[in-house]
Amino acid sequence: MKTSALFLFRRYVSLSLAAIGMGLLAGCGESGAEAPWAAYHQQLVKDLQGPPLERHTPSNIGAFPERKARLFNITETRESLPNVYALRECHITSLIAARNNQLGRMAPPSQHWLYERELWQRLSGCWNTAVPDTLNEEDRSRLHRLTLHKTQQLPLVSWNTLFDSSEWEGNFSRASHAIDPEDLMVIPAHLEAVTYLHRMILHQFNRQWEQDSSTLEGHLQTLQQRPLSAEIMRALLLATQRLEEGTDYLKQYGNAQTMCLTPWKDNGLDNLAEHSREWLEAVNALFTVHPVMPPKALRDYRQRWLSLNSESAPWSAFQLAHKQHQETRAHFTGCQSR
Repeated sequence: MKTSALFLFRRYVSLSLAAIGMGLLAGCGESGAEAPWAAYHQQLVKDLQGPPLERHTPSNIGAFPERKARLFNITETRESLPNVYALRECHITSLIAARNNQLGRMAPPSQHWLYERELWQRLSGCWNTAVPDTLNEEDRSRLHRLTLHKTQQLPLVSWNTLFDSSEWEGNFSRASHAIDPEDLMVIPAHLEAVTYLHRMILHQFNRQWEQDSSTLEGHLQTLQQRPLSAEIMRALLLATQRLEEGTDYLKQYGNAQTMCLTPWKDNGLDNLAEHSREWLEAVNALFTVHPVMPPKALRDYRQRWLSLNSESAPWSAFQLAHKQHQETRAHFTGCQSR
């Protein structure tokens, strides 16, 4: 497993351009997600021949926890060259040498993950062969200790890899906007990326399952393209805000039974509900697939912003606002008498 200087340079340039692009997007004003709501509110005002509907800017999502608060502290394993060489039959010497050179130390978290998993594969595979019987007692004990230590560390490494990656951190960026309904079609490709990460974590202790560096990097680049988690959460916040404003406006009219509203095609909200639920389920699965207790800061963030059950989270708040708005519209039955 080699990490080339060219790969690292391309990765740096790619991440830099993504950060610049995200900043430009954040400064472009209203997103396309706002247009359908503006048209709908204008239609309500026209139908009821009332005053302008009061609208407010939706709140932003919360900040993703700081790096220190979302990662585990992992003690670096140190072994002398003679000790490593004594275990050469386990084929770990070249792997460790590549990791310890300057280029290896500069590798992104994803490459460290691949290295740690391959090291565990070789150590655990070696322990289950006849090699330990050929070692002296001290080296056999060292092999056992290293194998056990790397087995215990691997889940922490996989967690840190994901939550220390700029691709995943950027997915929750507050410098974002609500996703345009027409952009919901991008979700399947991003779901495929998240599913691959889930599969890697699920099979991290399966020695027969082989990870692929290019596939992993390709999926991470997909996630890097846009802060999809943030865009979806902000779309839910926007929808909730506009639905509540529409409901409050309708409730001003006590003679609803004599008034008529233009039929409302809210299938766009059904699409948002379906796709956002699918995405949030996949994101939550990346938390739960790890066999470790997440740091408190991330547990709190997940409960507040990503939960599908918490009443205060964007998903449940949107569902309630949608239901209440539909119920309020149902009181306007004047069209039925015409």
